Amino acid sequence: QVPQVESGGGSVQPGGSLRLSCVVSGYSSKNCEVAWYRQVEGKERELVASIDRDGISTYIEAVKGRFTISHDNDKNVVYLQMNSLETDDTAVYYCAAERRMEYSGGYYCLTMKHLWGQGTPVTVSP
Repeated sequence: QVPQVESGGGSVQPGGSLRLSCVVSGYSSKNCEVAWYRQVEGKERELVASIDRDGISTYIEAVKGRFTISHDNDKNVVYLQMNSLETDDTAVYYCAAERRMEYSGGYYCLTMKHLWGQGTPVTVSP
């Protein structure tokens, strides 16, 4: 069973905004990496934005200044606020969230990229 469900996509005109949400169920991602990817049909999935284990956000150049990634640790929901959308942002958007694994000495983060959700489609057109 896929642990994450993405939502919030839709069709907007250039310059519009959307807020994507990714609800991760069944585990915590606190202090672990979370990220948003996107994929255009016929192309490879690409990383768009991420928050690393130190809480530092990074973005691909194409979305810097327009997209903002955030993570509600308590609810384990990952958001992607997308402003000033462009036609090149058209894609299906997916999220990925590492799983926090506790043990007696601390914790480690387990990648969950072998499980991808359905994604949420974003279409930007005039």
